[in-house]
Amino acid sequence: MASDPIPQPPLILLPGLLCDRTVWEPQIAALSSRRVIQVADFWGRDSFDAMADGVLAQAPPRFALAGHSMGGRVALEIVRRAPERVERLALLSTGVHPVLPNEAAQREELIRFAWEQGMTALARRWLPPVLHPDRRGDADLVGRLEAMWCRATPAIHEGQIRAALTRRDARDVLPTLTCPTLVLGGEDDPWSPPAQQSAIAEAIPQGRLAIIPRCGHMVTLEAPEATTTLLADWLSR
Repeated sequence: MASDPIPQPPLILLPGLLCDRTVWEPQIAALSSRRVIQVADFWGRDSFDAMADGVLAQAPPRFALAGHSMGGRVALEIVRRAPERVERLALLSTGVHPVLPNEAAQREELIRFAWEQGMTALARRWLPPVLHPDRRGDADLVGRLEAMWCRATPAIHEGQIRAALTRRDARDVLPTLTCPTLVLGGEDDPWSPPAQQSAIAEAIPQGRLAIIPRCGHMVTLEAPEATTTLLADWLSR
């Protein structure tokens, strides 16, 4: 009599700044037959430490982990704390560098803008730069992203910006990664450009780089089929 297959560790998905499960919906639909999927909620937390600790407190003993943008940085803080619990890692459109010169001033201006002008104005300011020019006229995509960001509040926005401004330099984590790791980005992402993704992948012993052409920062929604295919391959390795 054949034994039952060993269940695969769950997959935990980490959203980026002001994002929720909306950004992962295509991947949830496609991959839920392969793994149990959990999506983290970072709203109301104002440090990457608190975000990482919250995920670990609710996670099973061992899991696969994928983080987009800010979520990728939180993923690295999770690995810093509990590398033995992360079965495999995917970093999407993220960064590892510490706070840059002039970054604090720019982010403080965004905090003021959100409080003074509101979340709709902030979403409409953010949207064009994060998307590939070909996708900026996609009413469905733009509408979903704008609605998601407008579900947040200026207070939630400020908390996550404060988290970004108190982040650690995560470059020291990369050489310690021993699990299969996918580094994925968009070819036309101004926030996390291909050169940045390449440098991250090269610093990881088992790092694999994938760059999606004609795609901006929101890879999971801008190129859902390509992103899902790459994640499915990563899960099967």
